[in-house]
Amino acid sequence: MIPEQEIKEMRAMLEKADNPIYLFDDDQDGLCSFLVLWKITKKGKGIPSKGLLNRESAEKVKKERADLLILLDKPVVEQEFLDEIKIPIIHIDHHPPLKIKANNYHYYNPRKENDKDARPTSYWAYQVAKDNLWIAMIGIVSDWCLPELMNEFREKYPGLLPEVKNPGQAIFETEFGKLCRSFAFALKGKSTERSQCLKVLTRIENPWEIMRQETAKGKFIFKHFEKMEKRYQKIREQAMKVKVKGEIFLFTYPSSEDSFTSLLSNEIVYRHPEKLVIIGRVKEDTVVMSLRSTKHKLPDIITKALEGLEGHGGGHDAACGANVRADQFGTFMERFERIVHEKKK
Repeated sequence: MIPEQEIKEMRAMLEKADNPIYLFDDDQDGLCSFLVLWKITKKGKGIPSKGLLNRESAEKVKKERADLLILLDKPVVEQEFLDEIKIPIIHIDHHPPLKIKANNYHYYNPRKENDKDARPTSYWAYQVAKDNLWIAMIGIVSDWCLPELMNEFREKYPGLLPEVKNPGQAIFETEFGKLCRSFAFALKGKSTERSQCLKVLTRIENPWEIMRQETAKGKFIFKHFEKMEKRYQKIREQAMKVKVKGEIFLFTYPSSEDSFTSLLSNEIVYRHPEKLVIIGRVKEDTVVMSLRSTKHKLPDIITKALEGLEGHGGGHDAACGANVRADQFGTFMERFERIVHEKKK
């Protein structure tokens, strides 16, 4: 866990900042972590961030003239990024701990104390804020975790999240799942739509605004959800037609302006837990993948399959992201299947 003293330390730094900037991973855990922390002071700017944080990322941060940088749910930060940033940095994460250092760098990760404690970043954001539990729960459950906070949530918002056996059931079989998907879809669409959704979400005070469309802000988010849900369902229908003989469920689709690989891989592994799921989106000359498994530790397999190829990947044991050059995807898959087969022997 993250010690209480460090929780207090983070809150003090946030309350002191006049112009913080938040870089958060572009999924529900990252988004919800930002929203929960931003609402403490309602100061600063949030920016969804894909991929590695490197020198180029640092240049973008410096242009914002912020006095505090908060990194949320970012598993990989290059040392060159830290070397370029001179303002204080708060980094909250729950992936395998990093071993980088800088005098202005404050790193908070429950796995430093206990490697098995991988509770999502939004869980720890809530420990700092102690407010907006409904937002934190969206991030936590979407990141495949059912926390001890569920009973408290049910008391505050009765009927929204019934008893469930696993996160997949919550996301894909309940009304609460619509909230989870609406937050995922808030990061999809045209850049103007994404910006509008982000701004509107900072102004929404409770889940009923969205679920019951009680306010103009809630109606805006729900309307965007309905539009993106239709696009998601089209790709989902294609994926569900795939006939799989072996253990690996592989589905790729052409690039569009929207990426549904993470959400789709979660749904497929929920409905077919016996499969190792790989959902790939072909984007220009790269295949961007989301991988899920209930049986295999994925990071080691991905690392070995990518040796000598142009790509990278990583994440949690059961849920990873990866990419590889499109003309090397066949080689990657041959290696991946061979490694999985060898591990079964």
